[in-house]
Amino acid sequence: MAQRKMSLTRLSQLVGITQANLSILKNENGKAIRFSTLDALCRALECQPGDLLEYVDDGEESGGRSKGTEEER
Repeated sequence: MAQRKMSLTRLSQLVGITQANLSILKNENGKAIRFSTLDALCRALECQPGDLLEYVDDGEESGGRSKGTEEER
């Protein structure tokens, strides 16, 4: 988002989700993301899902979880 010089307000308009929900995703507090939201984010930011998500092994059998990119941390 910062690299694209796009505000949270503008991105929320392009993606079609509220600024509050976008902030949750940006701040790594989201529990899940719909594929349609991920698709809309990738289209708006002209990137690939791997640019937004990172697999982190949490050491449990249930698998890992994704976190925001290092750029957003």
